[in-house]
Amino acid sequence: MTTAGTDARAPSQAPATILLVDDQPGRLLSYRAILDPLGERLIEARSGEEALGMLMENDCALILLDVNMPGMDGFETASLIHQHPRYEKTPIIFVTAVNVSDMDRLRGYKLGAVDYVMVPVIPEIMRSKVSVLVELYRKRRELQSANERLARANEDLRVEKARELEVLNESLRAANVALAQRNIELQAQIAERERVQAHLLEHDRRKDQFLATLAHELRNPLASLANAVNVMKLGGNSGPDLQDAMDRQLGLLVRLIDDLLDIARISQDKLVLRPASTTLDAVLRSAVESIAPMLQATGHALEMHVPDVEIAFDADRERLSQVFANLISNAAKYSDPGQPVRVDTERDGEHVLVHVADGGIGLAPEQVEAIFEPFAQVDTSIERARGGLGIGLTLVRRLVEMHGGSVTASSPGLGHGSCFTVRLKMRSTPALPEAVPPPVPIAMPRRVLVIDDNCDSADTLAMMLEMLGHEAQRIYDPHSAEQAVEGFVPDVVFLDIGMPGISGYDVARKLRASPLGEQLTLVAVTGWGQPEDRRRTAEAGFDHHLVKPPEIEAICRILGGLPPCGSRVR
Repeated sequence: MTTAGTDARAPSQAPATILLVDDQPGRLLSYRAILDPLGERLIEARSGEEALGMLMENDCALILLDVNMPGMDGFETASLIHQHPRYEKTPIIFVTAVNVSDMDRLRGYKLGAVDYVMVPVIPEIMRSKVSVLVELYRKRRELQSANERLARANEDLRVEKARELEVLNESLRAANVALAQRNIELQAQIAERERVQAHLLEHDRRKDQFLATLAHELRNPLASLANAVNVMKLGGNSGPDLQDAMDRQLGLLVRLIDDLLDIARISQDKLVLRPASTTLDAVLRSAVESIAPMLQATGHALEMHVPDVEIAFDADRERLSQVFANLISNAAKYSDPGQPVRVDTERDGEHVLVHVADGGIGLAPEQVEAIFEPFAQVDTSIERARGGLGIGLTLVRRLVEMHGGSVTASSPGLGHGSCFTVRLKMRSTPALPEAVPPPVPIAMPRRVLVIDDNCDSADTLAMMLEMLGHEAQRIYDPHSAEQAVEGFVPDVVFLDIGMPGISGYDVARKLRASPLGEQLTLVAVTGWGQPEDRRRTAEAGFDHHLVKPPEIEAICRILGGLPPCGSRVR
């Protein structure tokens, strides 16, 4: 066996392997001589068995096979070759030296022969047939290689697309999860907005109801005061009974306005407590005193059950008195006339519980907690118009919580009364004795100037001062204050704060800077009474701060506490 030399051509042009099978060496030599010019790789076998062995070791493009060989002839060899899957399509050219019948040709074609070459061999014909089959082999190999590359490219494309699809699916899954989460959040936001909207609608409804109630509550005492004024105009009895009625209605108006201001201050965190040592007995006594006229007018008996042992607090007595006054008046308001209101106390460790109970209209289960909301009222029917602005219990809860306590409501049901329980922490040490306010000193006659842009307020205050024995003048224009002081030379100036054009603070500073400024006692008269308001008036140069409407006792204390005439030193 011999082979042609190696070739450096491209793989698609590399020499093809041609298997030459013949039992006669001379023919093999002639085949080689004929085919060498083609430049292909030639391998030889001298029998069918050897040819089969050569095929196991080589990938042949073509087999040149002698038909008449001893032992295994060409037909048998071709049959065995094409039975192998690797070579079932390998082209075979039969070489024969005898005439071949049509039957033999048909048999050869069935065994995979593609052509016949007769001996003696014509070189050009053999080379032509071999070169055509080799070229077909190369084209088939190129096609196979292209198919393999295409298959690899398709597989790479499939893998890449599968990876891209997986990435896309993962992105879609993540997007779906995010969308689901967002939908949950949106549903929660929608639910929250619906809840807030319902709350706002309810708040607006309560606000409208409150404004209507406020108008009603203000008209009641105003009507009484107007009737009393009309009686006086008609020359009727203006004795103590009429004066007491007017005083009660004025107190009711002041209390309504104070409750409104307190709610506003609490909502803005501007309400400041002034805690001091006090007792439960003192707190309850003060509360009962403030609402005694109302209880007497409605015929409600007050049953008090307070322990004999003194219970001490560190608390703002005025504010706690306001809490229990609201609770007791509320109990009386929502009970039929003549029904008693009961106040019970009990100790619970470091705390004391105060129960205010009535046998009135009671509360439904859904009202027990809602009753403490602003502007909430349990009974708004005209037939049972009981008064109130719907802010008293809101004020009660906030004041109790500011004292570190709690307040709860309970009721067996509608028509069976209610009970409000206030829980407060007691002091561990006894309360200090409360200071007894000093008696109101007798005031010497003074020269008093009243400055207020509200003519009625200025006139009535000046008239009251004159009835107290003082010489009073009033002006309504705050810009004339310096001229009035210079001409009248007062000892005391009662000065309104909220005036158009110039505030009472600015007027006070100007008066302090005037030649008579050191001798003046300046009294602020304003509707604001919080510590911050009192600080501002003090910084502006005021000596005293009175909240409208000023009480006559407070005015007398200020005037009675002045130094002798001519001895004032700042």
